Amino acid sequence: MHSPILAPVTALVGWTLVMLVWAVIARMPALKKAGIDLGAARGGRPGGLDGVVDENAQWKMHNYIHLVEQPVLFYGICGVLALAEAGGGFNAQLAWLYVAIRIGHSLLQATSNIVKYRFALFALSTLVLMMLTAHAGFALLHAG
Repeated sequence: MHSPILAPVTALVGWTLVMLVWAVIARMPALKKAGIDLGAARGGRPGGLDGVVDENAQWKMHNYIHLVEQPVLFYGICGVLALAEAGGGFNAQLAWLYVAIRIGHSLLQATSNIVKYRFALFALSTLVLMMLTAHAGFALLHAG
């Protein structure tokens, strides 16, 4: 089975991995500068290094964490649309729009991290996700 909606899904997974690499590259020197010995470090929780490690390095890791939160819903709903054979046309365009907004959100958070703009992008991406979810619901209702 091939569905056009699987391309933006793959793109967002790829972008998430790019952000992971960027976060690691940014954090390793920041950890060293903060005097954190990874060999002796014990597990913590997300955000546990806030205020300890340079905030600019933390922003990238925060964004990676964000990319494994809400986008999980995007992956699931795109899978539903693909299986319902409703993953082309406007739904594929919406999926690409979601990916573009999330990449914009990532770049903003990883660089300047201005919350009011980040929130606007997050809200917009959520609206697109809601539209995709509604379309998936309609597709399933009309399939049966």
